[in-house]
Amino acid sequence: MKKSHQSKRKRQSISGNALVDLWSVQCAECFKWRLIPTEEEFEEIRSKFSEDPFFCSKKPGVSCDDPADIERDETRTWAIHKPGIPKTPSGFKRTLVMRRDLSKMDCYYDAPNGKKLRALTDVSKFLDKFAEFKKNISPADFSFTSPKLV
Repeated sequence: MKKSHQSKRKRQSISGNALVDLWSVQCAECFKWRLIPTEEEFEEIRSKFSEDPFFCSKKPGVSCDDPADIERDETRTWAIHKPGIPKTPSGFKRTLVMRRDLSKMDCYYDAPNGKKLRALTDVSKFLDKFAEFKKNISPADFSFTSPKLV
């Protein structure tokens, strides 16, 4: 069984960098790709994938006998996450941006106050400066691990 479980398609942003616009997971039994309607649902699945693998039957009305929702092909740039990346803390937004040269994706978080956090050191400084967030979250709730491009 593959450890990877997520794919993304690129969409051009105003700046020319590609943004994620499609979320999917791979069934741990039949290895078919299933579209996930929202980033929030995807993050929930991704954060628990090692302990609670995704199966087609978890998607209402779908089984391993059904055709895949999406096939891996050359029309998209696919990015595969490692399982176990923590779910983004409430109020924050995790963003992945493809570099212009398509060499890798960069990860950052938008804080509720608009501050952009690009590394764990930024998270620590943010939590020290805004103590109201420190009650509910820690730097361990953030991962800047980039997905692997395939």
